[in-house]
Amino acid sequence: MSDRHILTAVAWPYANGPRHIGHVSGFGVPSDVFSRYQRMAGNKVLMVSGTDEHGTPITVAADAEGVSPQEIADRNNRIIVGDLTGLGLSYDLFTRTTTANHAAVSQEIFLGLLKNGYVFPQTTLGAISPSTGRTLPDRYIEGTCPICGYDGARGDQCDNCGNQLDPVDLVNPVSKINGETPKFVESEHWFLDLPAFAKALGDWLGTRRSWRPNVLNFSVNLLEDLKPRSYTRDIDWGIRIPLPDWQDRDDKRIYVWFDAVVGYLSASIEWARRSGDPEAWRQWWQSPDADAYYFMGKDNIVFHAEIWPAQLLGYNGAGDKGGTPGSYGALNLPTEVVSSEFLTMEGKKFSSSRRVVIYVRDFLERYDADALRYFIAVAGPENQDTDFTWSEFRRRNNDELVAGWGNLVNRSISMAAKNVGAVPQPGDLTDADRDLLATTSGAFGTVGELLGRNRQKAAVNEAMRVVGEANKYLSDQAPWKLKEDPARRDSVLFTALQAIKDCNGLLSPFLPHAAQQVHELLGGEGTWSVAPRIEEVTDLDDGRPYPVITGDYGTGQAVWASVPITPGTPLQAPKPVFTKLDESIVEEELTRFTEGQP
Repeated sequence: MSDRHILTAVAWPYANGPRHIGHVSGFGVPSDVFSRYQRMAGNKVLMVSGTDEHGTPITVAADAEGVSPQEIADRNNRIIVGDLTGLGLSYDLFTRTTTANHAAVSQEIFLGLLKNGYVFPQTTLGAISPSTGRTLPDRYIEGTCPICGYDGARGDQCDNCGNQLDPVDLVNPVSKINGETPKFVESEHWFLDLPAFAKALGDWLGTRRSWRPNVLNFSVNLLEDLKPRSYTRDIDWGIRIPLPDWQDRDDKRIYVWFDAVVGYLSASIEWARRSGDPEAWRQWWQSPDADAYYFMGKDNIVFHAEIWPAQLLGYNGAGDKGGTPGSYGALNLPTEVVSSEFLTMEGKKFSSSRRVVIYVRDFLERYDADALRYFIAVAGPENQDTDFTWSEFRRRNNDELVAGWGNLVNRSISMAAKNVGAVPQPGDLTDADRDLLATTSGAFGTVGELLGRNRQKAAVNEAMRVVGEANKYLSDQAPWKLKEDPARRDSVLFTALQAIKDCNGLLSPFLPHAAQQVHELLGGEGTWSVAPRIEEVTDLDDGRPYPVITGDYGTGQAVWASVPITPGTPLQAPKPVFTKLDESIVEEELTRFTEGQP
């Protein structure tokens, strides 16, 4: 294993309900593909995230049900943990933001910023609901953008022109919760001095040449209009402000977005504490050779390419006002912000409230996890908005997984099992044999280079192109016609099986469940692709129970290289790796969709 440490920081799914496939197409599957590849390549990966459990939407849901915000968070945390585990997302730690550890880390970051002069108090106008008196979060207020005139801008940002906004700036603002016009009242808050980081952020972004162009361009444009952002909110659910006269107040908390991004650090610290080495997190956060990749949908770019880097710079004392690092020491900035575009569904934007949605848990009850993972990888919103349709999902599954990769595996192993009962002993290989094996073994360099740069769509297409080459080889050589030449037949089957083993390695980051099946079909023993597991734990500081996702990923046999197959390894008649989907599923799913069923 190499000494390279790679932090995979995965956007925190919000715990106000189950997650749908649009969510996991942005933060979930891409981050897992990347992490599985890096582990196979021998790097030391720390993949962390958790449920984001503070903020107004949780309190709104709690009020609607007549329960506490903690009950809403607890329930949805368990649902999300189950869904992401079922999808095979290999978190080293998937935790939550309502832990005592997370509160302590969030408060330390705030105090470090305060010490260096990067947060300051200011009286501002805040939006409240006239009927309830409760604070309305920025994104729960909509109106007309004062800059571009877009009707549907949010109180924090206009998605049309990309400019940051304050709710009071909107023309004709209304509450998305109940449609009433918000009331604006004076309130004292703490603000992050973003303008003090303009030069430092610009210098940092100027070195990020490997980012996806859409992400880099959007991030650079944000620097043109940096304004102080409120670090606190008028709300009674969240992390307390660690200052005299503020700590015990029931109406002020750290803004949920500012504590959520701190979660990448707090989760790393919690992982280290649970590992038995409380200082282990520092290898991923302070080593100059460590890299940190942040995965999310494009609606989160602002907080990962501007706000979180500014918090880190301020804590490090690296803004215009200088300063010294806090008690944790200087912390690394992101290496890359890996943002995907949006996934739509049958031409419509995902919306749980309007029932335009496919929840992960419902999908996994009906279809294989790897079928969804493959669709997201090969046809997902990597660099442009993409539409999920049931007809395209079925086509990709049947034509590419079943008839392409699955057929290669099934017919090759079937012939070897029937004719030899084991991996055949090859004779002298022909040029055609050697050419195929050179293609499959050489693809680790090409596909690996693409995965290392988060060009996952190109990577999976290249891997499937190699599968196509192996299928063509098998058809051209036609071992079923070589009954009179068993030596040549065995050489062809040996070559095909070696190609399958190589292709299985290439596809393992994308299809971990299938990869384990193929490993076993080839006579492999033990674990090739390690699956995540759910563990019930207790809070390290206050003893409250909750589930986490974790896994012993270093115990798997998967490596990013061609692994020779061993002649004589016993083989059994295979079972299909993938399930062919009947044409009727398209009509059935479209009926559910039009009737508003999940």
